[in-house]
Amino acid sequence: MWQRAPVTNPKFPKWLRWGSLIWLAVWIPTYWQHWGAQNFVHLCDIAVILTCAGLWWSNSLLLSSQGVSSIVVDLLWDLDAAWRFFSGHHLISGTEYMWDAHYPLWVRLLSLFHIVWPILLLWSLARVGYDRRGWLLQAAIAADAFVVARSTDPALNINYAFRDPILHRAWGPGPAHIALMWIGLVIMIYLPTHFVLAKVFRGPEGPGPKKDADSSSRGSSE
Repeated sequence: MWQRAPVTNPKFPKWLRWGSLIWLAVWIPTYWQHWGAQNFVHLCDIAVILTCAGLWWSNSLLLSSQGVSSIVVDLLWDLDAAWRFFSGHHLISGTEYMWDAHYPLWVRLLSLFHIVWPILLLWSLARVGYDRRGWLLQAAIAADAFVVARSTDPALNINYAFRDPILHRAWGPGPAHIALMWIGLVIMIYLPTHFVLAKVFRGPEGPGPKKDADSSSRGSSE
């Protein structure tokens, strides 16, 4: 369904490429002002920046890494926000700030990018292909983000670097806890997403074996 014929040096439409830069120009200063620089340690916010960079440069590796990082996580965010909206309580957690009246409503509404991001990433991967190295790059990005998150305010629990999202407890000293959180993220989210994306999408260069086979047959006949 998502596969697309291979193209040479695929580019995204100019409106999308420039739109991604305009989005960053609005979104980054707004988040910085209201939530501070440490907010950009969140994996979902790192994903916004790297996805926009991937769109600008038509970079399959960057887009693939953020597909691994964001598609499932954003859908879980959407589920929790919708559950809170309709039932009055959270199903998973992570969207509590959307109902925090200390922040202007329009600022909180910027976080609705979580609804658009899975669709944007799937469409992007259909265009440029899925780079199988994406999950490795994202695993490395997540490891760095966990380490940096330990230097932020523990009350914020950025990336769950201090307490897990289910039992809300720490699992041993800092290094042990972030190692467990990282391993859990890679095994439960990144690897399954990688396998699905690798199955559904072509590689970034498009299918090439047929071309090689045709060339060899022409060479033998000559």
